[in-house]
Amino acid sequence: MKKTNFGDMPCPIARSLERVGEWWSILILRDAYYGLSRFDEFEKSLGIAPNMLTRRLNGLVEAGLLERRQYQERPARYEYVLTEMGSDFRPVMLALMTWGNKHFAPEGLSIYLADERDGHQVDPVLTDRQTGEVITREHHVVRAGPVATDRLRARLDRYAQMRVAGSLP
Repeated sequence: MKKTNFGDMPCPIARSLERVGEWWSILILRDAYYGLSRFDEFEKSLGIAPNMLTRRLNGLVEAGLLERRQYQERPARYEYVLTEMGSDFRPVMLALMTWGNKHFAPEGLSIYLADERDGHQVDPVLTDRQTGEVITREHHVVRAGPVATDRLRARLDRYAQMRVAGSLP
């Protein structure tokens, strides 16, 4: 079965999913945030087959989220470290963790975000960098950008109509 390529779609969410939309890739990035960098560390942490891990690491390197660096010459051994783009994915990971804790952890929290200074549990929210205002559905909307397609503009127009009518879920 041929995989659909989202990389050329005119949607930033689709393009992002092309790079990180496979669950192993997201879990590899999670482990990289926790400080893992070597193949055997990822393999042990994730319980992933070596051939699958190789494909996912290569994909993350090709996508620019990880950088492959040699740390040993004989035999050649490499580590995988987060790039700036990979580090920029951290808020998405924290949002997934928070969402998962809220909706899929009936037994309680296994991990949570904490303030390192005093240990209190942090509840991350999305804010506007310029104003510091919390992003809400009531006050913030997605708008078509300068290169939006007619199809995207039509979809956003339908969204705006539903918003005005008060019929959004």
